[in-house]
Amino acid sequence: MTHIRKAKKADNKMLARIIRAAFIELNAPLTGTVYEDPTTDRLFELFNEKKQSILYVAEEEDQILGCCGIYPTEGLEEEYAELVKFYLDHTARGKGIGKALFEKSIEAAKEMGYSYLYIESQPSFGKAVKMYEHYDFHYLDHALGNSGHDNCDVWMLKKL
Repeated sequence: MTHIRKAKKADNKMLARIIRAAFIELNAPLTGTVYEDPTTDRLFELFNEKKQSILYVAEEEDQILGCCGIYPTEGLEEEYAELVKFYLDHTARGKGIGKALFEKSIEAAKEMGYSYLYIESQPSFGKAVKMYEHYDFHYLDHALGNSGHDNCDVWMLKKL
């Protein structure tokens, strides 16, 4: 049974490994992305230090399978948050785990009072982008905020 919970400090190493493995597996660009972002190695601290943010982890039998979170990215307007760190271990894909993490994160954004949810991605993560489309995220022609990930060229927004 998969359990979704808030991230703990002990999760940092495994979450960084899952995130970076997804980039390698999908042959996604590494520079200008979360792959090389130093905060990827300290996600618990990043989310713990920022109000109005949360990072969820999917876990099954003490095995971390993935993560997804909500973060008030620098430069976004107050009523906007970014859906971030949505990555799954390759063994967890196609089982509904990503959908559960994604939906829980969207609900958290609503509960925190956000009106809009923003996403940055890349064509390499095409299955995730299709999921965003299914959940009524609409394409933008430019980035919002200042994530520091300048190699993302898919930008989407959803009114909550």
